[in-house]
Amino acid sequence: QVQLVESGGGLVQAGGSLRLSCAASGRTFSSYCMGWFRQAPGKERELVAGIGWSGITTYYVESVKSRFTISRDNSKNTVYLQMNSLKPEDTAVYYCAASRRGGSRLTPSGVDHWGKGTLVTVSS
Repeated sequence: QVQLVESGGGLVQAGGSLRLSCAASGRTFSSYCMGWFRQAPGKERELVAGIGWSGITTYYVESVKSRFTISRDNSKNTVYLQMNSLKPEDTAVYYCAASRRGGSRLTPSGVDHWGKGTLVTVSS
């Protein structure tokens, strides 16, 4: 069983930066594709960024390209999301996700393990 624990959320002004971390338990972290989803009030959960097993392949939703960077450190069982130039519309609960299915473009139905989420609030 893999457990995912997010950290790094909080309140930040527009234009600021935050770095989210997701620490995974277990010895099979490197066999999972990892992703960050977010869900704003009244909206569906969407994939923000994903990364393949080795960290070479990545995916970003159009709205965060050039602002967010996903990375992973398999030696530390951790995946990161560096968020720069934050906007009020980035406000959401951000969830870490792990999937055994190949590819960096994770889908909610393909996720095997979810974290509990961390709240990111961007003020204008």
